[in-house]
Amino acid sequence: MSNLSIMALIGVMSILCQWAAWRLRIPAILPLILVGLLLGPGMGVLQPDAVFGDILFPFISLSVAIILFEGSLTLRFDEIREHGRMVTHLLSIGVLVTWIGSAAAALYFIGFSIQLAALFGALIVVTGPTVVKPMLRSVRPTTKLSNILRWEGILIDPIGAVLAVLVFEFILASSQAEGWLTSLQAFGLTVLIGFILGYVAARLLAYAFKKGLFPRYLQSVATLTIVIGVFALSNAIQHESGLLTVTVMGIVMANIKGLELDEILEFKETLSVLLISALFIILAARIDAAAFFAMGWPTVFLLATVIFVVRPVSVWLSAIGTDLTFKEKLLVSWIAPRGIVAAAISALFALKLQQAGWEDAGILVPLVFAVILSTVVVQSLTAKPVAQALTLREPPAAGFLIFGANPAARKIAKALQDQGIDVLIADTNWEHIAQARMENLPAYFGNPTSKHAEENMDLTGIGRALIISPYRQLNPVVALHFLDLFGRNKVFGLETTEHDAPKRHQLPENYRNRLKLFGKGISFSKLASLVFQGAQVKTTALTESFTYQDYQERHEDRATPLFAVDDQDLCRVFTGDQEFEPTAGWQLISLVVNTGDDVSENS
Repeated sequence: MSNLSIMALIGVMSILCQWAAWRLRIPAILPLILVGLLLGPGMGVLQPDAVFGDILFPFISLSVAIILFEGSLTLRFDEIREHGRMVTHLLSIGVLVTWIGSAAAALYFIGFSIQLAALFGALIVVTGPTVVKPMLRSVRPTTKLSNILRWEGILIDPIGAVLAVLVFEFILASSQAEGWLTSLQAFGLTVLIGFILGYVAARLLAYAFKKGLFPRYLQSVATLTIVIGVFALSNAIQHESGLLTVTVMGIVMANIKGLELDEILEFKETLSVLLISALFIILAARIDAAAFFAMGWPTVFLLATVIFVVRPVSVWLSAIGTDLTFKEKLLVSWIAPRGIVAAAISALFALKLQQAGWEDAGILVPLVFAVILSTVVVQSLTAKPVAQALTLREPPAAGFLIFGANPAARKIAKALQDQGIDVLIADTNWEHIAQARMENLPAYFGNPTSKHAEENMDLTGIGRALIISPYRQLNPVVALHFLDLFGRNKVFGLETTEHDAPKRHQLPENYRNRLKLFGKGISFSKLASLVFQGAQVKTTALTESFTYQDYQERHEDRATPLFAVDDQDLCRVFTGDQEFEPTAGWQLISLVVNTGDDVSENS
């Protein structure tokens, strides 16, 4: 195959792996690594050094720099304190125990030098949100544990990256200087330049954004370009200081008050998906198959120590002073898959250390990949039954996210809540959100598709979305966002009156196809009008003597059926093409225009 064909193959396989991960609800890193191993050591189709030649090393370096910068943009110091003592302890005590314990295991079982053992320990500190979040969606642990594991994954990403970069910089400094004092001086210079240049670059870029020196549409591209420029400048000033510089730059920008980073984060995430997908296939393809499969029993003992000893010890020590039960500690101990940062950085560091004369560094990559594969595969397959056995799983996510906190949406949410169905209201209107909270309805203020919502909006128990808002432009965005998250037939919107409008004013077709909520002819304006006129959301119990047909005959056109809760407590949504008919023992939730003679409903 030609080089062009191979590069096209990498792109196609990258997207297929991301799609497969989304469909199977597994971490994308797993299919990416497996495909890389198959194309490289397995079939010999992909040989990255031959395909990319001299640009392979710069490509990996720049990719890792962008990944580290994007990850460090999520480290906000005020958020660490906001998420409880357990998260704080995992990010401090847990990191220290994992680092030292894993390094000791590598020193004993693999025979690494102290320096390489310390680097290995630092590399596998990180769990990372890209591997933790898909696992949490599958396992469905209790809300408390889900929040602990989710925030550990988000915040430990940049912390682990900083630790790994610092250890790497010290090793390089010690290899380029004679004596500990000289090594410390070289390391100190690298750290000093990294922190100063990273801080100054972040402040200047933030100042430019706040003063509007860049138009909004250029901010994301400008950030990417400047990060690459700062990375190169830092390396030119002090050899191999660029990774630390861009990491510090991201952390500083994340903690500057009043700096809007949502669009930059969205752009960086999109770019990171592209880079990570290609990078992982390339890195996996470079692994020496003989070295990978010949690591033997010492590697097995190392993996067992990391999974069964180091992680539980770090969790138990971190849990001191918290209210976690024995069972909760067990589950937190079992969910710690390693991910993107570990794999990407290990490959880059191994290349650079081998160039600096550290021959044993070559085993770092297969060893880290073995940790990733073992933790992701084993824990993905076993975490759900473990959580089930410990009775720490939430029930199936059948609750509703309701986009819209207007009076009609609040009445609907309250009726669902009264039936014991999980609800969460989201809206960008503060007055409506404040009213929802006064009515004891769980509410999120802001755009539910934003980065902030992804990190802060608790969707535990929520598996469906209802679009009940007047925001014509935002409704399709929200609907399509949660269509990707919840899946088909889980997102419903109200009908619009724009079918005959010119094409330039029509909503996207893939959104219009979902406008079936509550049946034909039920638009937001009609719903809001009925509520304004005094219509109430009422619940009616159907019996053998009072059937659904009886209910329809009694109310004629005064009742709009919204939901039906069957005898198994499953809440079904009325749409324009529902395939169910309520029977005896079901609860019918409807919007009813009052006439004063309704005696069988509970409002």
